[in-house]
Amino acid sequence: MPHIGAPELILVLALALIIFGPGKLPDLGKAVGKTIKEFRRSSNEIMNDVETAASGDKKEEQQLIKAAKS
Repeated sequence: MPHIGAPELILVLALALIIFGPGKLPDLGKAVGKTIKEFRRSSNEIMNDVETAASGDKKEEQQLIKAAKS
């Protein structure tokens, strides 16, 4: 996966300044920040749900193994 370095970041910021102007950059930054925060929160919730479901499956598997051994 390619990494974004300083030159690329400066280019993106310069293009954003040209396209949106200096007045809208703070609002744009807030919107991007909120979007990233929401994305991270959602992905964490999904990971927690998957881990919870997987741990439930492990408990059932262990119970079946104990029952089979008895």
